Amino acid sequence: MGRNKICLARHGEIMAGGGKRFIGQIDLPLSDTGVRQAARLRDRLAGYEFDRIFCSDLARSVATARIISEHHGPEPIAVEGLREINMGLWEGLTFDEVRRLYPGEYEKRGSDIVDYSGHGGESFARCALRVLAALDEILSAASGDILIVGHAGVNRIIISWALGMPMENIFRIAQDYGCLNILAATGMGLRLEILNHTF
Repeated sequence: MGRNKICLARHGEIMAGGGKRFIGQIDLPLSDTGVRQAARLRDRLAGYEFDRIFCSDLARSVATARIISEHHGPEPIAVEGLREINMGLWEGLTFDEVRRLYPGEYEKRGSDIVDYSGHGGESFARCALRVLAALDEILSAASGDILIVGHAGVNRIIISWALGMPMENIFRIAQDYGCLNILAATGMGLRLEILNHTF
C-alpha cells in the first residue's frame, strides 16, 4: 500500500452563534479563532509531505484544508462524502429549541444514536455508509502520508471503525475544533496513534 500515516483533522471553530447547536451541513465559515487553529495545524504538520489532502466540501473544512496546504503542496480535494451528518429539521437549532419544538425526539435520538433519523436528516448508520465509502476511495487512490480534514461526526465514525468500536459509543470519542488524530497503516489495518490533540 505504501502508506505510512493518515492525519485526520477537524476543521477550526465556526461562526455558529451562541448556545449548543445542531450543526451538520449548514455551510458556516470559520471564526477568527478557527483560522488561527487551522494555522496551528499547518505549523504542527510542517514535517509531513502529504501525497494528497482531502476535505469535506463544506466551507469550514475547505478553508481549514487550504490553510494547512499552504506549507504542504497538494491542493485540497473536496469530497462530498466527507460532509458532516445531515441534521435535517434540527440544523442550526439549539438543544433547548429542539426539546421545545420536537417534544420527546431529543430523548429518542439519545436512546438510539445509531439509527435515529426522526429529524428528517441522516442517522449515524446512514452517515457512516457514505463516510466509509468515501474513505475507501481515498485509501485506494492515495499512497504515502495523507491528510483528511473532516468534522466531529465524520472523524468519530472513521476512528470508531478503525478501532472496531461499536457506534453506540461514538460520543466517547472527543473531537475538539482544530484537533489532530493520527492513524498508522499496518498490515492489520489502521492503528490509532494520536487522538484529539490540540495546539
